[in-house]
Amino acid sequence: MKKRISPLLGAKEELTKREASVLSPYATLSTAAIRRRPEERVERGHRQHFSLDGDRILHSLAYTRYIDKTQVFYLVNNDHITHRVLHVQFLSKIARDIGRFLRLNEDLIEAIALGHDIGHAPFGHDGERYLSDICSRHGIGGFQHNVQSVRFLDRIEKKGKGWNLSLQVLDGIICHDGEIHEQSLRPQPGKTFADLDQEMELKSNDPRANLTPMTLEGCVVRLADTISYIGRDIEDAIRLNLISREEIPSNCGALLGTTNGAIVYNLVEDVIQNSMDKDGVGFSPEVSEALRELKSFNYDRIYQNPKIKGEVGKIGRMFETLFELYLEDFAKENRDSDLFSGFLDGMSREYTDSHSPAEVVRDFIAGMTDEFFMRQGQLRLLPQRMPSRF
Repeated sequence: MKKRISPLLGAKEELTKREASVLSPYATLSTAAIRRRPEERVERGHRQHFSLDGDRILHSLAYTRYIDKTQVFYLVNNDHITHRVLHVQFLSKIARDIGRFLRLNEDLIEAIALGHDIGHAPFGHDGERYLSDICSRHGIGGFQHNVQSVRFLDRIEKKGKGWNLSLQVLDGIICHDGEIHEQSLRPQPGKTFADLDQEMELKSNDPRANLTPMTLEGCVVRLADTISYIGRDIEDAIRLNLISREEIPSNCGALLGTTNGAIVYNLVEDVIQNSMDKDGVGFSPEVSEALRELKSFNYDRIYQNPKIKGEVGKIGRMFETLFELYLEDFAKENRDSDLFSGFLDGMSREYTDSHSPAEVVRDFIAGMTDEFFMRQGQLRLLPQRMPSRF
């Protein structure tokens, strides 16, 4: 069969030349993309590497499940509260805006942003904490959503074959860590896939490990992650009557504003002004300190607010019970279990031969939406009505 060459290949070459002439000397060119496996059809196609990676993430099954993944507030009957998919869109837009002013590769920024939270377990960081404790007790290391994001895209999607994304995208995903406060970041170039594998192992065993992205684009996404959620979480908390706008620390309000729009605008402007034509990206010292104070305020008054933790114990017990039930299903080869029909069916030998039962169960539960997790709990833990006739 004759190999098809895209008629747009010439246009792709023009885009490549334009990148080299227009982007910052600190930007990552699309031609620098590194993949685990060479793909001749990628070279023959019209899409540049990082643009293709963004498309692959958008078409992944894990991306589809963003729609019912919790951001902060779960089990809340309010259609205007932020879900994970909306946070991802906010991050992508904010990071690309910063990247445009700094003349960075927006395709790379977008791909990292789209994939950065794909590994989140159901019920946000509470679910992540419960799953991490369970995984540690089963000897497979802790659970970190950024590590799991790489696992999904690199080793689980496409029935265990993965999407063969570029190293730069996967590196930006595992290093995004928006919870770690940094005034500034400089990339750590020269990484390899062996480094990525080592960092995944390190982060699984030490959630406090501070990983630095290999590209300036990855650094932008990491800072933009905080920008995208800090003010939005405040707006959600105000909508739920957890806090009032007047409670925002005065210093933060004076420097950053008291609405999400003002906070995003001021933080983005500060990052751009302090990062133009530099090999790093960061905030000014005074804005960085105000952001640190605001993050502490959010943590104490929102994320740890007892009003939103009323059901957390029940959720933790569901994680424990479902994990053990799926392990039992695996051991007994219970083909009626959703572990088989919804996850392992058709999975490649490469995946099944290289993952222990506990790792398989971890991956299955981590991929659940909040709603699917609840349905599984009801199906497995609550008595079901019997049919009127047998």
